[in-house]
Amino acid sequence: MRLLVILMIFLVSFQSGWAQNEPKRPPNIIIIMADDMGSNDVSFRGSGQIPTPNIDALGYQGVILNRHYTPPLCSPSRGTLMTGKYPIHTGTQHSVINANEPWGLPLSEKLLPEYLKECAGYKTHLVGKWHLGFARKKYTPLERGFDSHFGAWGPLISYYTHRYTLPWEPFPNGYDMRRNWNVTYEFAGKYSTDILTEEAVQIIQSHESHVPLFLLVTYLAPHAAEETNPLEAPVNEIRKFGYIEDPERRIYAAMVSILDKSVGQIVFALKESNLLENSIIDTHTKRW
Repeated sequence: MRLLVILMIFLVSFQSGWAQNEPKRPPNIIIIMADDMGSNDVSFRGSGQIPTPNIDALGYQGVILNRHYTPPLCSPSRGTLMTGKYPIHTGTQHSVINANEPWGLPLSEKLLPEYLKECAGYKTHLVGKWHLGFARKKYTPLERGFDSHFGAWGPLISYYTHRYTLPWEPFPNGYDMRRNWNVTYEFAGKYSTDILTEEAVQIIQSHESHVPLFLLVTYLAPHAAEETNPLEAPVNEIRKFGYIEDPERRIYAAMVSILDKSVGQIVFALKESNLLENSIIDTHTKRW
């Protein structure tokens, strides 16, 4: 919600000419969301086990807000980010939207990418997890203000097979990696965090610099995946954390480490494309 307030104040100022030094165009806005990462699992918050230099750098060179909170569930948290409203006002306060449920974030709500497009002509992209409903086409990202979407519509997928597996739902086994409205199988077997990062970098590299960019990158990491295999990471990355005694914690550390590297790759791509100086970057996590 605090991010939405900041952005809305900026856009009103930009349109009305309130700012003394009005920019030639609005800044690029890049939001990077981690999923279920502990607040103490980044090194700037005291983690001695998992180094996160790229996330730390954004904090130290920007503003660290450590008394701002979000609902600790996927759909309520994402709904708040998209609307600026507490979940009880959008009907998402109780729990997450399961894949088989016939509802989504209310269509009466106007979302952040829609405001950005309408108010300042932003090009809007979603890379990663949506989890705000897909029972009807109108609930999906391209109908809610995004020009493109690459990633999953539902709550979770395997990091390698990209299949959705929850045994207590009627449809427990389905593939959920999509490009816009179409399922894409070309990345099966490749680690999902890397796939999403490559897509985000490609969007940045191909973006026309005279148009303001809104890029929302919503990683699954380090959220659990399959019930039988909840933690997944490349073996070579796991080996770097041999000093951690708990084997599951080692995998989790590898997942966070790759996420941190991805943040670095996105920032580097912005710099190489001459977009970084006119960009607002926000990183945050939905956590239990």
